[in-house]
Amino acid sequence: MTEFEVQGMSCQHCVAAVTRSIHEIDPQAQVKVDLASGKVAVESTQTTDALKEAIDEASYTVLGTTSA
Repeated sequence: MTEFEVQGMSCQHCVAAVTRSIHEIDPQAQVKVDLASGKVAVESTQTTDALKEAIDEASYTVLGTTSA
């Protein structure tokens, strides 16, 4: 599980865009977005860098990551 601190998410459209972008590189990924804290938790077989790039491609900025 990797947790990303993401800047710029404010609505359900943002949640859908981030989730869709991650599912494009890993259709089996489990994605949980918490708008209030700006956190995106992802369980995936993809690398942290690949997931970060997917979030970036959805037009959001990753400020930091933590792995569990």
